[in-house]
Amino acid sequence: MFKNTIENQEKWNIDRRSFLKISGLLGLGLTSFGILPPVAEAVKFNKETYKVSKTRLAMGTFVNMTLICSSRAKGEEAIGHAFEEIDRLTLLMNRFDSSTAIAQLNKEGFLADLHPDISNVVGGSLQFYRLSRGSFDISVKPVVDLFRENFHSGKFIPPAQRRLEEAIALVGSDKIELKNNMIRLKKPGMGITLDGIAKGYIVDRASEVLSSHGIKNHLVNAGGDIRAMGSGKDRKPWTIAIQDPQKKANYPGIIHLTDGAIATSGNYEVYFDREKMFHHIVNPETGLSANLNTSVSVLAKTTMAADALSTSLFVMDPPGSTRLINSLPETECLVVSKEGKKFRSAGWNKAGIE
Repeated sequence: MFKNTIENQEKWNIDRRSFLKISGLLGLGLTSFGILPPVAEAVKFNKETYKVSKTRLAMGTFVNMTLICSSRAKGEEAIGHAFEEIDRLTLLMNRFDSSTAIAQLNKEGFLADLHPDISNVVGGSLQFYRLSRGSFDISVKPVVDLFRENFHSGKFIPPAQRRLEEAIALVGSDKIELKNNMIRLKKPGMGITLDGIAKGYIVDRASEVLSSHGIKNHLVNAGGDIRAMGSGKDRKPWTIAIQDPQKKANYPGIIHLTDGAIATSGNYEVYFDREKMFHHIVNPETGLSANLNTSVSVLAKTTMAADALSTSLFVMDPPGSTRLINSLPETECLVVSKEGKKFRSAGWNKAGIE
């Protein structure tokens, strides 16, 4: 969450957690935007500089855009276009709407004439699947659906082992074929969910829209998936506080960012059961919620990369996580294990982090 100032983070925590829990239990996923009234703000710093910001629900979370620009009208217009892009992509990649291409793919196992945005996200997903050696896998939909179905019954107990094994047998992005503007799921019953990467891609696209309108200094924050460009107030870097898993404002890190992205994955927001044992980040190998870590933050050049990598690392053991990140250029990570121990990539402490 961006700390411009950190009070903004604390302001949204309670409402955001409640909303995410509801959306996780009801299966709202990427569909839930526009439920609450937007919050807009414009502050004039001097004759030539305005801070323009707007917060509203999109992609199942609170999305905030903050711009530093020369005109309030220009800033508000740019934000409007950026949110339009968010809405367009959200609808395009929504697997809960039966009319969308993703829903059609999940139903029929085949899709031709792929939309370029879907091709970009699925193609990126397959790259991160290979990079993470299977820790990131968009084909976990059968497992996610099984848990959601089971917990919707109100019993709050995990599914039977036999049914879980049947769902796990349908998981594996190596059984996804993407070529020549076509995608095919090779095994009947397979399905995909883009929840672990689409939000990052959409944040990147919103940032690109702002840049195309001449807004060089901006920050887009979609529930912890953050893209920062340029600088904030007084030409200082944007200041971003990593969410405290214990919700006690003991931030694991405070980052100063001018051009890049950060995403945080945690087990503390979306969960299926009252005991909070089963959350939304699934280990593709076991079909169960990943339980080695409490929080993973990744710094990368794009929000899509940060989003997918933070999800990948959450499934992996902390030493393996840092080894993977150390092998990637311009990428850093901070992993908080379930015991509270912090693991940092080699360059984390050199990346403008307090």
